[in-house]
Amino acid sequence: MSDLLWKTLVLSPVVLGVTVLVSARAMATEVASSLEDIKAKAAQTEAPIASATPIFIQTEQPKSNQQLVAQKTDDKQVLEEVNSYSSEGNNQNSLSQVTSVSQFSDVQPTDWAFQALQSLVERYGCIAGYPNSTYRGNRALTRYEFAAGLNACLDRVNELIATATADLVSKQDLATLQRLQEEYSAELATLRGRVDSLETRTAQLEAHQFSTTTKLVGEAIFAVTNNFGNNSNSNTVFQDRVRLDLQTSFTGQDTLHTRLAAGNGLPLNLRNGTFEGTQTFNLSPTTNNAVSIDWLAYYFPLGKSQVYIAASGGIQSDYVPTVSPYFQDFDGGNGALSTFASESPIYRIGGGSGAGVNLVFGKGSGGFQPSLTLGYLGSQANSPGLNTGLFDGNYAALGQLNLNVGNHFSLAATYVNAYNGSGTLLFDGGSANTTAVVGTAQANFLGGTNPYISNSYGLEAAFKPSDKLSISGFVLYSDITGFGNRANNGSEVWSYGAGIALPDLGKKGNVLGIFAGVEPYVGGTPGDKPYHFEGFYKYRLSDNISITPGVIWLTNPGQLNGNNDDAIIGTLRTTFTF
Repeated sequence: MSDLLWKTLVLSPVVLGVTVLVSARAMATEVASSLEDIKAKAAQTEAPIASATPIFIQTEQPKSNQQLVAQKTDDKQVLEEVNSYSSEGNNQNSLSQVTSVSQFSDVQPTDWAFQALQSLVERYGCIAGYPNSTYRGNRALTRYEFAAGLNACLDRVNELIATATADLVSKQDLATLQRLQEEYSAELATLRGRVDSLETRTAQLEAHQFSTTTKLVGEAIFAVTNNFGNNSNSNTVFQDRVRLDLQTSFTGQDTLHTRLAAGNGLPLNLRNGTFEGTQTFNLSPTTNNAVSIDWLAYYFPLGKSQVYIAASGGIQSDYVPTVSPYFQDFDGGNGALSTFASESPIYRIGGGSGAGVNLVFGKGSGGFQPSLTLGYLGSQANSPGLNTGLFDGNYAALGQLNLNVGNHFSLAATYVNAYNGSGTLLFDGGSANTTAVVGTAQANFLGGTNPYISNSYGLEAAFKPSDKLSISGFVLYSDITGFGNRANNGSEVWSYGAGIALPDLGKKGNVLGIFAGVEPYVGGTPGDKPYHFEGFYKYRLSDNISITPGVIWLTNPGQLNGNNDDAIIGTLRTTFTF
């Protein structure tokens, strides 16, 4: 009797191993897939075309992630799996058992493993199926499904040992087990190594993570630039900007952005006080590399819609689709060089604190997906003084109708109603001071020392006929009504432009962009229009480093009777993302 018991104990691991052997390849597939998912989270993606539903968590830096809502959900699931790793096996729920392999609707007698499964099910009762009488041998196995089958084998082995019946395992069964073991020996060895590696990396993650709800996304820009045209009061400069974005999720679908920024970039000095040479890395809350919180905002879903709340540093493009694929990068270092080429100037009207929402209509059947975006931002919302505050100071109220047709065409119609106080600029990006981010001085200083109201209308479109070509453009018209001085009789501001982007040119992740247009100018004013031509080529050195040489050519900057010399700005920008 003791000899029989000893043989049974020796054989028990072999019987237990059957479950592992039958499912080893499926588990190896699952583990490999999990590791690839982890790697994919760090990969940088490009949006194929502007979506009718704005993706608030941008994958490009710094306002980053355009598909982070789904990514946040994946991150939460990963963390939950890590937290439950030590307690797995506590689930006592097992799958329904079968008493005959013929009950499996997806296992045929011609399958090579049929006899082995038949023996395991009918002789030992070791293998668990699904309540719908399927075995699903060709799909990946979850850890919980594997635990259910293993638990069934353990119970059966304990029962056999307790009863000590004769002829527990036949020679034929042993031969089958040996064949299975040899068949999957390589997979088992690989799986064992991957599990050990995963456990080590999980332990490192648990030991070094600074938060279970927050991750850090960063961007650093080095830029060498100069104006080589005759219209130049500048020297060659080496400028920088750094953004550190703390992205926190409380539910897996929401995101709180707390972004720290520092920089020393200033726009190049062009004559006649124009703002047409502003580049995206010039936008920084400081110019002496002092650290400041330049963006504090919260996104959360509301059914199929998304809600955006900005406590500080909000801009219109945070929550509204700008329909400018490959050129717009939320003023980061992976899109166009200039603020003008990155998006329509209509999105530069107003900013600061406020809220926005994107309302999605219908199910988007047939690739037709309309949506409506509404938003309100006040640039003096934090000030309790006279003629300031959230509603009595400078503000911009936006409404935009978005239309997506499949993945190839997007169209948007935009309206912005804005109020600007004395001495403030139209295209200020929410700064509420004497610095604009795009356009001529005349188009910005419309009211002089008096307040004014603007009603702006824009049309934006993007067409992507293939994965290697994207065409986009915009038209802007602003009607200005003043309370005295220059704009008391009304003024008109116009702007338009179009660009061609060639993504993945020469290498995946590269982008060649060519853009041409007219910067915001006052209509009916003597002088040639201020044309803007721009070309850049973003070359991706690695997943985290890109270098972008480019040229900006400005004709008649300042819109002064055609007597202004041209400006030719050359830039070499290097962007680090992490």
